[in-house]
Amino acid sequence: METLKIVAVSAGLGRPSSTRLLADRLAGAVRAQLAGERAVEVRVVELRDLAVDIANNLVTGFPGAALREAVEAVAAADGLIAVTPIFTASYSGLFKSFFDVIENTALTGKPVLIAATGGTARHSLALEHALRPLFAYLRAVVVPTAVYAASEDWGSAGDAGADGLAARIDRAAEELAALVAGRSGSGSSPAPRASDPYDAVVPFEQQLAALRP
Repeated sequence: METLKIVAVSAGLGRPSSTRLLADRLAGAVRAQLAGERAVEVRVVELRDLAVDIANNLVTGFPGAALREAVEAVAAADGLIAVTPIFTASYSGLFKSFFDVIENTALTGKPVLIAATGGTARHSLALEHALRPLFAYLRAVVVPTAVYAASEDWGSAGDAGADGLAARIDRAAEELAALVAGRSGSGSSPAPRASDPYDAVVPFEQQLAALRP
């Protein structure tokens, strides 16, 4: 059986970056969920390293070699993890610009886990009013659990309890793994195209039923 490919896109700007840390933790959790079934290959795409190429592509329409390879990796992935810092109550410009250079049909039917980081929990709703509509427009299949990590979530207290960061990561990873395993194992076509982009958001149980052989 072919190796499952999981790609995590991180739009963090700093080094070290909490956005990259969250991407790594999510990717590791997804790998752990799938490890008993198939071989899993995980790749993290750091948009910070592609910022100049992305800007040049927006102006010229031609991607550099590194950007082209990253876009191809995202398009070929069995599952995608998309993580951005929250700036001004929305995703970062770098994050949006990367997905602007991808063909708008490349993510059709692709399982996607959305996540974000920020300084305060007040910005967590950006996942629902900004990221989820973006990927619904691109006709991806977005898992129900979106993961937001505020600064306080990285301490031991933030991970404690049934709804701590660790629990949210595990829940989201389980949802993405279920979709990836079902999609790759069934050989079925992507989810039907909807007349309106927001029609692509369907209940998780219905998504799983459509992917089973």
